[in-house]
Amino acid sequence: MQFHYALVDDLFSREEFERRVEEKMESCGDLVDEVTAAMMVVQDCGRHHVKIKDLSGKSSLFSFFGKVIARNPPREFERPGGEKGVVTSLILGDETGQVKAILWDEKAMAAQEIEAGDVLEVIGRHPNRTPTEITVMAMRQAMVEIVGPTQVEPYLAPPKRKEITVRLMAIGDPRKVPRRDGTETEMRDLIVGSAEGIFRIACWMPDLLEGIGEGVTLRIQGALEKMRKNGKEYSIDERSTVEVSHEEITAPIDSLPDVREGGTWSVSGTIRSCQAARAFTTRDGRASCVRNLVFTDGAYDLRVVLWGDQARIELLPGERVTLYLCSARAGRSGDLELHAGRGSMVQVLHESEAVEEEITGTVVGTSGGTYLDTGEEQFLVLGSLPHGHEVRTRALRRGMRITILSWEDILPDPVELNARIDAFLSLTAQENTFTPHGRQDIRE
Repeated sequence: MQFHYALVDDLFSREEFERRVEEKMESCGDLVDEVTAAMMVVQDCGRHHVKIKDLSGKSSLFSFFGKVIARNPPREFERPGGEKGVVTSLILGDETGQVKAILWDEKAMAAQEIEAGDVLEVIGRHPNRTPTEITVMAMRQAMVEIVGPTQVEPYLAPPKRKEITVRLMAIGDPRKVPRRDGTETEMRDLIVGSAEGIFRIACWMPDLLEGIGEGVTLRIQGALEKMRKNGKEYSIDERSTVEVSHEEITAPIDSLPDVREGGTWSVSGTIRSCQAARAFTTRDGRASCVRNLVFTDGAYDLRVVLWGDQARIELLPGERVTLYLCSARAGRSGDLELHAGRGSMVQVLHESEAVEEEITGTVVGTSGGTYLDTGEEQFLVLGSLPHGHEVRTRALRRGMRITILSWEDILPDPVELNARIDAFLSLTAQENTFTPHGRQDIRE
């Protein structure tokens, strides 16, 4: 019963589970055995078996049957405290799809007794929000027949190293990524293109990009090609080499009217309007945010939804932007929407070089970013300025964006301020005993 209790151990205690199993056996007139009764209790709690295609549902815990299509060899590793561990994986399938089952330590060793073609009953949960993988909490062989695939789907196959020649279209900002041993490493996302399409590259060795800018052609040796359900992507690491090539490479950008529901799309256009980002908490307790835009090519408008890190990018109406690797689907109103989330990239297209200027104005902090209001123009501030202050800045201006190089507060003119105080006092009646504090400090 331990196997089935794992499916409902977040709902009640082991003792309560055993009591329910006994009640189920009694209610059936002892016509079912303990295992069958345990399965019935689990089903009563809504935790019944699902097909592999339904492993992307809302539940945090799943139970399913899967036929072993392939078994990967175990791999030893060392945990942060020095303890040795073992991990392996199985590719399981049924008539609806396939999934990679991850097994750790004792389960990984036990998996060596499993053969291709065996059918397993599995209880598991998704690791790190990855719908194509399941971490196995419990498993056992099952006397169930599954008629399903015999070949591993490409998106679950091990990655292959290849040589590719691509145009570098966009470079993401460096970001820290946690390792399994608790340390952090730095990586950068790249968007590249060729006649085959547009792809993402995860660069785990940012030094490989030193001196390389957007728009050049790269010849990359040792790129790891990974197939995903929505297409292929690559990663480059210490075993990869990157060099600039003089070969001319063009990559197709989709037009807004061509976007259809399903698939992955990369489009360019102008932001006609944008709302402020809205914070929310995901089902697994993470803080995230979402932002809505209206995108246009001048003749055709398309709604765009930015998620997570993409929603935190500061954008202005009127700016030209390219959105890479977005998914298209129907929104709540039924209208087509383009969604940019994990694996997507937002690139602001600047039409001019940055120019250093002195700009004076009032700092206005909003949910959509910090702005410097000159009275005639409002500049999006890339940097930190205190809300509500009058400041004089030296800044690099590019369009309506400014990067702050230095700044200073502008103190009020004492003569002008005292004139304003005198004008205010002249409006008060003689019998009014109100005395503004601090005037003597201003005049000093």
